[in-house]
Amino acid sequence: MGANRKRVLRVAGLLLVLVVAGVTLRDDLPDPGQTFDTLTSAHPWWLVLAAAAELTSLRHFALQQRRLLAGFGVAMSVPRAFAVTFTRSAISFSLPAGSAVSAGFAFRQFRTAGASRRTAGAVAVLSSVLSGVALVLMYGAVVLIPRGGATGNTDTLVLVSGLLVVAALVFGADFLFSRRAVSAGELDGAEPDEHGARAAVRRTLTDLRRLPRSSWVLSLLHATVNWGLDFACLAATAAAFDIDVSLVRLATVYLTVQLVRQIPISPGGIGVVEVALLAGLVSAGAAQGPAAAAMLVYRLLSCWMIIPLGLLAYAVLRRSRRAEPVAEPVAVPEVSHT
Repeated sequence: MGANRKRVLRVAGLLLVLVVAGVTLRDDLPDPGQTFDTLTSAHPWWLVLAAAAELTSLRHFALQQRRLLAGFGVAMSVPRAFAVTFTRSAISFSLPAGSAVSAGFAFRQFRTAGASRRTAGAVAVLSSVLSGVALVLMYGAVVLIPRGGATGNTDTLVLVSGLLVVAALVFGADFLFSRRAVSAGELDGAEPDEHGARAAVRRTLTDLRRLPRSSWVLSLLHATVNWGLDFACLAATAAAFDIDVSLVRLATVYLTVQLVRQIPISPGGIGVVEVALLAGLVSAGAAQGPAAAAMLVYRLLSCWMIIPLGLLAYAVLRRSRRAEPVAEPVAVPEVSHT
């Protein structure tokens, strides 16, 4: 009964948001024909750059979890980490309570890679915490940067290209530190097998203190690059449709949408994110047709396209899966990604 009540409340909340948005935007909703014409007039190289930014963003989400596992002495290949990331993103975007199911899936994959229950749980929690910290850093940066007027595509090109270069440098640094990891046995055997909440907290704190500094720094860098390149995807998409809006104003719209995204009204924020992003772009000064086109392409690259790719990645993981230890999934609060 409780689950059914929650489902009804979520559906009612989603409908309420859509109705309010429809009333608010009734004079700003673009004509479908105008939106289609705008889509067909997109600059293709900007779309290629947007796709490259989003794929690199997802790669660094995968590298963040891989780096944390390596810090605990658990090896996971980059292709496997990428497949896990695509699969858990698809789960988060398509299922009710997708964030919790996604965290449970990641926990089982960490166990399959050789992590103990203790290590898998620590990595799942720490990955979510560092992603949240990176998002807060982005909010801080936007607050501190002075507001400006409209900017040309040159600024967007510098932003996207610069972030891709930073992503390459962070990946290179991760590769250099890839062999500096303590053994999982050392961590898991450091404390006696005590029971109870206090003992669990004590063991977790002990593990985190022994996690190499390079793993902390690189994991936070991966999380920051992940968010930054997701924003770069939106900026490049806006440039593809000649939306001439200040990057700071565009970042404000992006971060507002991320805040809305954390409200678990629908899987992946579908419906809510689209309305919020369209409203934000129009309020920032974008014309109706380009705003709708940019919203559709950005959501295609950052959400809708990931769902079928995640299903394919899941099939690959099942085919290559080794004998999996029996493990209970843990509930992990997750910072959701658009």
